[in-house]
Amino acid sequence: MAERSLRGMKIGANSLETDEGVAFVERKQVIYACPSGHEFGVAMATDAEPPATWECRCGSEGLLRDEPATDDKKPAKPQRTHWDMLLERRTEDELKELLRERLELLRAGKLRLRRHHG
Repeated sequence: MAERSLRGMKIGANSLETDEGVAFVERKQVIYACPSGHEFGVAMATDAEPPATWECRCGSEGLLRDEPATDDKKPAKPQRTHWDMLLERRTEDELKELLRERLELLRAGKLRLRRHHG
């Protein structure tokens, strides 16, 4: 039997789209320097605000060089605990009453203790 092969394009080899009619935005090269001594450039739009840091190829944080940096870090919110979220739904008095009711049912034998197997 004759061996046949399919002819055509490889998947992902080339795009069938052209750059015709595409208007590219003006770009600038922003330079970063990392603590390991590497300097690298990142192409950005001329009207873009460059972030203060960019990850270097070595994994270190590169710092923006020769340009005023924008403060892109938002103020951190205090972390909410389970207790904080519980108090958003019930008052302490409601929680005390609920605990009292549940303990009463447990002591009367109307509730079973659940044993978690893990």
